[in-house]
Amino acid sequence: MVGSRGWSRGDISLAFGLQTLVWGILQPLTGALADRFGATRVIAIGCVCYAAGLLIESTTTTPLGLVVGAGLLVGAALTATSFGVVYGAVARLAQPSRRGWTLGVAGGLAGVVQFLLVPIAQFGISTTGWQWTLQAIAVAALVLILVAPSLNDRKVLQNSDDSVRENMLDAVKAALRHRGFWLLNLGFISCGFQLAFLRLHLPAYLKDDGLPSSVAVTAIALIALSNAIGIYFCGALGHIFRRKYLLATVYAFRTLAMLLFVLVPVSPLSVYLFTSVMGLTWLGTVPLTSGVLAQIFGVRYISTLFGLVFLGHQLGGFLGAWLGGYIYETTHSYSATWFISIVLGVASVLFNIPINDTSIEDRLRAQPV
Repeated sequence: MVGSRGWSRGDISLAFGLQTLVWGILQPLTGALADRFGATRVIAIGCVCYAAGLLIESTTTTPLGLVVGAGLLVGAALTATSFGVVYGAVARLAQPSRRGWTLGVAGGLAGVVQFLLVPIAQFGISTTGWQWTLQAIAVAALVLILVAPSLNDRKVLQNSDDSVRENMLDAVKAALRHRGFWLLNLGFISCGFQLAFLRLHLPAYLKDDGLPSSVAVTAIALIALSNAIGIYFCGALGHIFRRKYLLATVYAFRTLAMLLFVLVPVSPLSVYLFTSVMGLTWLGTVPLTSGVLAQIFGVRYISTLFGLVFLGHQLGGFLGAWLGGYIYETTHSYSATWFISIVLGVASVLFNIPINDTSIEDRLRAQPV
């Protein structure tokens, strides 16, 4: 995009940073709609927005068009087609005893598809150009509307005897009064910052160090592949160990990997080792965070509550994407952004350990009358 459109890294960073921010701001609303009307309709609408955003992104010649397509429309689409809505539906449809394993399988399959998409997209870019490749992915997004009915959780929602409106408000109020809810938010901020920074700026960082683009492509593919493994095991281990401690462990490993990566000379081997470790911890935080919320507040309004927590993740993501570009344009270096990422990672470890993950219902039962 930079080469063919003449845009700066700052232009790209602004558009994709806005995508991250829109994703976070709208996620609570989209989650609430999924909790009210079911996931199928929300996912179908999200696929249409995704296709429209990619089409605009592939044809625009101005940074403003990139902001509208990649920033606003794709950002809105991600709220309807990703973690908040999909994991919420899966959590409701799965048996409680199998919920962690099911969330792990769902995330693992997503990681495998992402891994396969990376070389396919790279092949498309090499043979037909990035514009046609984006348009092909837009068509694929429309085809995925056919998959939406598989996550039809309306029957589960309709079987609830509670008042939807009152209970949703009660669930949100209870979450906002819960200290652990805010600690999850704070921990998720650093997660969003780190992932958005690496997703957008790692290829440019490697290019600045003289490595060929093939190394960056392989690195992204390794993240996707090891991400599939990491999500599965994080979800499955959530039924064996306390999820808050697993979250702290994931943040600790990721932060240590970033620290070692910036301290050693950059080479293809160091890049592949680093991205493999990062992939194992990449989105493993999502089923664990969703699991902690379900453990504390139940699953009836899990999409709404996860959306509120995910807002913190995406605020961090916006800063990671935008600030990475801004700092580079100002200093011609990513060193300061690496430092911020590492400090935030240490903070996330400390935020997750003291979370009170006891179910609210169990705590109420334990209180004397």
